[in-house]
Amino acid sequence: MKNRNWKLQVSLLSFMLILILAACGTNNEATGSEELADTYTVVSDTSFVPFEFMDDGEYVGFDIDLIHAIADEAGFEIDMETTNFDGIIPGLQTGQFDIAIAGISITEDRKKQIDYSDPYYESGLAIGVAADNEDINGIEDLEGKTIATRLGSTSASYIEDNIENAEANQYEQLDQAYLAVENGSADAILYDAPNVNYYIQTQGEGSLKVVGDLYQAEDYGIAITKGEEALVEAINEALAELRENGTYDDIYAKWFGEPTE
Repeated sequence: MKNRNWKLQVSLLSFMLILILAACGTNNEATGSEELADTYTVVSDTSFVPFEFMDDGEYVGFDIDLIHAIADEAGFEIDMETTNFDGIIPGLQTGQFDIAIAGISITEDRKKQIDYSDPYYESGLAIGVAADNEDINGIEDLEGKTIATRLGSTSASYIEDNIENAEANQYEQLDQAYLAVENGSADAILYDAPNVNYYIQTQGEGSLKVVGDLYQAEDYGIAITKGEEALVEAINEALAELRENGTYDDIYAKWFGEPTE
């Protein structure tokens, strides 16, 4: 009788162990849902030099090099797509894209719609005017003027909120905004300082100049579909490692030169 009870107890213990292992398996599957995918769709645009643009049919730029380095460090593949800047956040909201890197300023309003990585670049707004323009020397001189900028950008919001009686002409493509200043249909361009400076040093050399200070200091962040906590964490960890091991500095120096202290 004792032997039979002992066998019954062993059977019950074995059955309970099976149930526990099955439960653990279920928990592992649930945890697995939080793991990274093998591949993510990354969206950018092609007109924000030197951050992202096309060169001989290839995506190039600071942002492009950085996101590839982050993906390699985090251990996932990326499929690159492009869209106009004003289509990036809607695309993230609908799940058309997983990640976006396009000089996207971190703002409280955007945080309600998307998630961000830690900041990866400190920027601000700069004013560009025709080289022979002596009337505009700072932000106060833009009152009542026609100002070219990019559709859906923080600079467009800045014009509306801070410059009285100014007309913001918003363009989908940045080259259209610069051309508007060059041909006189706009008095100035107000946009992200790295892009304004780069354009004037290259295509706009001799026809445009930068005036005034750096306005509305702001950080760029990598945008991520809301709710992807594991992906946000992986990107932040990879970005921190790239800063630590010098890879970020190498990419920065490639596109902007050595940083000034």
